[in-house]
Parts: sequence; structure tokens; C-alpha cells
Amino acid sequence: MTVNSISPVQNPLPKATWAETAQVLRDVQGPMVAKGPIIRRPKVVAASERFDLDGRGVRRAQALSDKYGRGPLMLSIPGRNMALILDPEDVHRVLDDSPEPFATAETLKKHALKHFEPKVALISHGAERTQRRRLNEHTLDHGHPIHRMAAAFMPTVEQEAKALLEQVRADGGVLEYQTFLDAWFRIVRRVVLGDSAREDTDLTQLTEKLRADGNWAFLKPVDKTGRAALLSQMQEALDRAEPGSLAAFMAKQPQGSEAEPAQQIPQWFFAFDPAGMATFRALALLATHRESLDAARREISAEQHEAAPMLPLLRATVLESLRLWPTTPMILRETTTDVEFAHGVMPAGTSVLVFAPFFHRDDRQLDFAHRFAPELWDRPRTRDDWPLVPFSAGPGLCPGRHLVLLLTSNFMAEILSRAELDLESHFLDSENLPSLLNNFGLRFRLS
Repeated sequence: MTVNSISPVQNPLPKATWAETAQVLRDVQGPMVAKGPIIRRPKVVAASERFDLDGRGVRRAQALSDKYGRGPLMLSIPGRNMALILDPEDVHRVLDDSPEPFATAETLKKHALKHFEPKVALISHGAERTQRRRLNEHTLDHGHPIHRMAAAFMPTVEQEAKALLEQVRADGGVLEYQTFLDAWFRIVRRVVLGDSAREDTDLTQLTEKLRADGNWAFLKPVDKTGRAALLSQMQEALDRAEPGSLAAFMAKQPQGSEAEPAQQIPQWFFAFDPAGMATFRALALLATHRESLDAARREISAEQHEAAPMLPLLRATVLESLRLWPTTPMILRETTTDVEFAHGVMPAGTSVLVFAPFFHRDDRQLDFAHRFAPELWDRPRTRDDWPLVPFSAGPGLCPGRHLVLLLTSNFMAEILSRAELDLESHFLDSENLPSLLNNFGLRFRLS
């Protein structure tokens, strides 16, 4: 990698026309913002599924790639430098070279997240980011597929899965998303804060309210009272350090003076929401792919005596859900200095856009673009592979990815070992899966 200042002989990167930029805003960025970048708006998600808006965004990026070829494409945005990544090698470079010169603390992201976590690692830089990132990695057991506290978490997953299925059967045998999500967040609150938080739905509602404010970024004033109340509850959980919780585990980790532990926890609640979306969609994939479902049940049976089963096929199913329908469709970075590419120089202060659905669903390059392909995840993916980035990549890789996969796969295992699920709401063509699957509209019949 070469990073240089712009010299008179260096050329700028190719720039989209005003019309092409308007098309990107309409087809790529517009639907993402409308759906809600921080918390989803169900009616817009339903419309996006119905009108194939995500597919239209992929086709728009393909058309630009066909025209401009390799290299980032600058957009014609008045008063703001913005670049769309069109080449797989550039995806690897941008993500691998974070946070310098591609900072995770991108401007629009900072405006969105300041509504509930202004000092979170994700929008920090320099020494502050180093301390906060390190604390997240230690607490979430970044490098271990099985979290060191997994044995404490698994009874919670089992109990809540049982309670969920009992409730669904009592209510007529239909499993819908809100019922599933309520059970999922009972797990999340217990794992993160402790068993005493199981019924603390007020906390979840406050988090959702502040995240909804974050959808408006700088267009809506920060609710400082609500934010202070949320962060106060996070600090109380750390002080309480309830045994068996992540809060207790975090309290034991080394912390620098700028670590801000209470401000890291809201991000976990934020991340566990799309994890629930991905899990419900993963159940839909298994319900419509009988061979994979049967294989998953064999896997569950084979690992049932493990304290914390690895369940690789179920993990791969969640990863496929995230590939097919990314819950972070736009990965954002911002250049901290002028950066030289083969086709020109990207100025400092440029917002860099990696539109994940384009790379995950580029059927010009990938024969598996629109089908369920869990075999993709049989081994770790490297820079030599096509970029599939369900949890981002490089130094900005989600530090909680293994914990998310542990909890989601085992929650699915508990459900599938106790019930047959028939997908009633959708017909899924296994060879041509939709560009978006509306999790809010999914409905299963327990048989």
C-alpha cells in the first residue's frame, strides 16, 4: 500500500456524473437510509422486499462497475467527498488498512451513533479507539469461537427457547417475528447484564428509541436525558457485576483511562438486534432446504452433550443469512490522508462506501450469488477470496462475531431440536433467493 500527498502530476479518481450520482443516491443509499441504518422501519423493509429495491441497488453498482472498471468511483456530492468501492481488491484494502488511512470513525456514522454511544470504539480514533477496541475484544473474547463464559450462557439459551416454544404453542402454534425477537432479547439482556434484567423491557425500549433517533443522524437533536439514563443503567450493571454476565466479565478486564466501558455496552444491544433478524431468516433458509435441515439436526444430535456446541453448519447458515441479506449493507470508512490508488488519488476526508450486497450478490462473478451456499463457510476466508463481509473485515472486524454465532446457532439448535417449523409466509426459490427477505413478515407454523 502506498499513501501519498497529491502532487501536481497525480490524477484524481474517476468521478460519476451528476445523473449517475443521483441514481446511486436513489438506488443504493436511498433504500438503505429509508429502511433505517440504525434500527429498521418495518413498513419500509416490507416495501423493499416487495419492489426488489436491494436488487436494484446491486444492478446499479454492476452498471457502474461495467462502465468504470476497477478502482473507486468518486460521487458528485456538493460539499462532501464520497467514493463508492467497485473492485473486490479495493474492498480488502480499505478494510485491511483501517483505521489508518481508512478510519472507522466516519462522519455520518458518528452523527448517528452519538445519540446513544458517543464514545463507543466504532466511532473513536487514535489512542481512544485503541483502548476501547481492546476492551471490547477482551470482553467479547474476540479470538475464540467459543466464549470463555459460554457454559454460563447456554442454560439461558435453552430456557428461553423452551419458554418461547411453550408460548407459541399456547397461542395457536404460529411463530412470528416479534414473539421471536422478544425471546431473543430476553437472552441478550440476561447474557449481557445478568438474569435480573430478563424482564427489563423498558431498557430495550429506551435503547430502541435512541437508535430510532440515530436513524436521523445530525437531523435530529440528541436526547441527552435519555442517553444519560441509558448510560447510567449500563454503569449500574457494571457496578453490580452480576455473576455469569458479560458485564461482570468486562469489569474484570484491564481498562485504560479512556476505555469508557459503559459506552461500549449499548453497541452490543445494537448488534444483537440484527443478529436476531439474521437468525429468523436463517430458520427460513433451513425450513426451505430440507437436506440442510436434516444435516443440521444430525449435527445437533452429535454435539448435544457438549457444554457449548460449536454447530458449524448452523453457524454457516447464519453467515449465509448475513451474506444473502446483509444487516450492515453499507460499511463506512473515512480517509485520514490522501490515498493513492492505481487509477488516481482519493482525497483526505472522503467517506468510503462498501456496498456489501453488491459484492455478496454479484452474479456476474459468483455462481452462488442468489442461492443458499453454507459450504462457503467451511473454512476461514482470506484476502485471496472474493470479499464476503458479513461482519466486516480487517482491524474493524466485529469483535463480537464469535459470540453472536455462538448464541444464534445454539438458539436455533434448541428450537429445531424441539419443533418442526413450516414457513407459511413466503415461498423461497432455492436457486433464486430474493434480494431482501422481510424478517418482520416471516411466519412459521409449528407442527
